[in-house]
Amino acid sequence: MRIGMMVDTYKPHVSGITNYVDLNKRYLEQAGHDVYIFTFGDLDFEDDESRVLRSPGLPLADTGYYLSLRYSRAARKTLQTMDVTHVHHPFLSGRLALHYCRPLQIPILFTNHTRYDLYAQAYLPLMPEEVSQGLLQAYMPSFCDAVDLVVSPSAGMEKVLRQLGVESPIEVVPNGVDLTRFYEAQPLSRTEFGYKPTDILLVYAGRVAVEKNLDFLMRAFAGVAHAVENVHLLIIGGGLQPIMDEIKSLTVELGVQNRVRFTGMLPYDQLPAHLAMCDIFVTTSVTEVHPLSVIEAMGAGLPVVGIHSPGVGDTVEDGKTGFLATHDLAAYTAKLTRLCLDPKLIQQMGESARKASTAYAIERTSKLMLKHYERLVYDSTPRKRGLNVRLRSFMEKFLN
Repeated sequence: MRIGMMVDTYKPHVSGITNYVDLNKRYLEQAGHDVYIFTFGDLDFEDDESRVLRSPGLPLADTGYYLSLRYSRAARKTLQTMDVTHVHHPFLSGRLALHYCRPLQIPILFTNHTRYDLYAQAYLPLMPEEVSQGLLQAYMPSFCDAVDLVVSPSAGMEKVLRQLGVESPIEVVPNGVDLTRFYEAQPLSRTEFGYKPTDILLVYAGRVAVEKNLDFLMRAFAGVAHAVENVHLLIIGGGLQPIMDEIKSLTVELGVQNRVRFTGMLPYDQLPAHLAMCDIFVTTSVTEVHPLSVIEAMGAGLPVVGIHSPGVGDTVEDGKTGFLATHDLAAYTAKLTRLCLDPKLIQQMGESARKASTAYAIERTSKLMLKHYERLVYDSTPRKRGLNVRLRSFMEKFLN
C-alpha cells in the first residue's frame, strides 16, 4: 500500500506529531508498505530517511512551521499516486488533501492531535475566547465531514470534537510508542548530576512552551520544595529562548533555582536513560490530546502527576498509575507532595504505570490504524484498488 502522511512541519522540528509520524512510518515500512511524508520548508535539510517530499513555504518566525497553499509539482504528482492519505494538521495539509486527493477519490483520514481551542488561547491571548471557539466551530465540522474518517487519539479528545460540532464518525486509536527502549532503559548515574540516591527526582520532558503551563508547574514545585527537603526537578526539552528565559527567571523568583536543572533538548535515544534515573513524571499541561511523553514515562516505570484534562486524564488512572488534580495550584501541589513523601507508593504506582503502558505499544496501535487504511481503500472507488489491497493484506498475513 502507498500511504501519504501529510504534516505542516516535520524534522528537524521536534514535536509529538513529528515523533508519531516518524515512528509509524518506520513500522508501516517494516510491514512492507511504502510511506511518504509531504511537508513544507527546510528544503536544504538532509533527511536520514527516504520518501520525504518538501515543498517551499514561508517560515513563520522560528516556530518550525511554514506557510504555503500548494505543493511543488513533484510532490503533488507523487501525492496523487497514493492509495490513502493520512492528514495530521487540518488547516494547511488538510485543505491540500481535499484539493489534490478528493477529485481522484483517494481516501483521506484525519487524526486530530491538538487542542486547537486551547492553543489559540495560549498564542492569541488578545483574541476573545468566543471568537477562537467560533472559528473552530465554523471550520472543524465541515472539514471533518469532507474527509473519509476522523481519528481521535483519546476518548477525551473525541468529546472535545463533539463539543465543536463535529458529527462525523470518529474512531479512537491511541498514539503508539516504541516502548521497548523504555522498558529496557538503564538509569544514568545520579552522582554525575549531583543528586543523592535518597533524593526524590521529578522530571518533565517536552517542549518548553506557553501551552505546556510550566509556570504553574514551577509554582507547584516551589510549594513541594518547602515541604520536602530532598526533592529536585529535571526539565528535559527546549523551546524558544524568550520562554526559556522566562521560566528560568521564575525559578529564581521562587527561590528554587538550585533545585531545578534544565538539560535542554536531548537526542531521543538518550531520553529513556534520563527518565529511568528519576522517580516521578510531572506535567501540568491541559492542551494534550494523547501525550506521548506521559506514556514514555509510564513505560520507564514512573508514576505520573498531572491535571484532569483530555489526554492526560485518559492515560493516567488516578490513584493507581499516578495522581490527577484539578487545575488548582493548591490541589496539584498537595497531591504531588503526598506522593513525594511516600516511597512505597511511588514504587507501587510506577509498577502499575509500566503495566498500563502496554496498551500503547506501537506494535498494537499501528495494526489498528492499518485496518482503517485497508477498509478505506477497499471502500473507495475504483473498486479494483480496494481488491488489490485486500489481496495484498491477505498474502502478508499468510506469509507471516
